[in-house]
Amino acid sequence: MSKKLINAISDMKEKEAIGIVRDMVKSGTQPMAILDSVREAMDIVGQRYEKGTYFLPELILAGDMMNQITELVKSGVDKAPQTKSRGKVLMGTIEGDIHSIGKDIVTFMLDVNGFEVLDLGVNVPVQKFTDAIREFKPQVVGLSGFLTLAFDAMKETISAIKKEGLRDNLKIMIGGGQMDEQVKIHTGADAFGKDAMAAVTLAKNWIGG
Repeated sequence: MSKKLINAISDMKEKEAIGIVRDMVKSGTQPMAILDSVREAMDIVGQRYEKGTYFLPELILAGDMMNQITELVKSGVDKAPQTKSRGKVLMGTIEGDIHSIGKDIVTFMLDVNGFEVLDLGVNVPVQKFTDAIREFKPQVVGLSGFLTLAFDAMKETISAIKKEGLRDNLKIMIGGGQMDEQVKIHTGADAFGKDAMAAVTLAKNWIGG
């Protein structure tokens, strides 16, 4: 990992961070190595937010940096040579949570691995998830949440999906800084992913791609 990049992002030094990423891309650094550093930095940002050191403006700036970095590294990733989509994945950060970094990395990695991804964004109400499942007809739904308050919101979302008769042929994965096996059981999800590649592996295994 790049300590310089991690420090630049976590200390909100936008120009420095983008400059470092440009140099890394030019020098042929693997995109996942860059994204790993970004994820490490975002973990620090999240910790500072939870401690009350950072506030909403810092989260917004961090998200903006993430978007810029994603665009820069996309040029260094070869998309899976698929003539058709591996399958459909619906992504979103649950209601009450505005964290987008982890979700954005997962969405990015699913996209470059040949999946058709619909990203509902952050703070997504339960009804928006169920409506999107009906319309988009995904095989996999990914629920993202960083804060501990996400646990119950995820459980409510999955319960609503089941209640509306949409759960039977659907696989649901959860992800975020606090997720583990216990949270998976609590929410009723099929699996949790520790990182973006874990999410891609789950989607591949479930859909058979």
